[in-house]
Amino acid sequence: MTTELQSSSLFGLTPPDVLASMSGLDFLRRMFSGELPHATMMQQVGFTRGSADPGFVVFQAIPGPQHYNPIGSVHGGFAATLLDSAMGCAVQSMLPKGQGYTTLEFKITLIKAITSDTGEVRAEGRALNVGRRVGTAEGRLLDGQGRLLAHGTTTCLVLELPKAGPRGT
Repeated sequence: MTTELQSSSLFGLTPPDVLASMSGLDFLRRMFSGELPHATMMQQVGFTRGSADPGFVVFQAIPGPQHYNPIGSVHGGFAATLLDSAMGCAVQSMLPKGQGYTTLEFKITLIKAITSDTGEVRAEGRALNVGRRVGTAEGRLLDGQGRLLAHGTTTCLVLELPKAGPRGT
């Protein structure tokens, strides 16, 4: 399931009770369809669209000058954010209703410099193993021609989602 991000799409938080009421895959698909808000961090990296299937998630974004470091290329945090999101959501796509995850650790390797001339990039996350307590995934960041820009791995803690808002609200 793939959806293009519309300018009217909202960025924000999904209420905890809504998040806990659906599987990870259902949540991701509803987010990508615009029924639920996208993470505010995705607004910062220029997120354009995404898709989610069981164990496989894609995030696409366009790097620009606003993502540059002082030496004239896109900051490594751009690639790290996209890969962390895609890999973590690949784990999330395998979780049943009432469960979520948090990243315990991730490692990325940057292969090629990214600039605003790179064009839209594609971060792919693929779940490797998702158990009751821990999930692992790998990711790849590709340019429009399919060339590898960066790759990584993650370990996520699987946890029960709270059914109420922050601090019980």
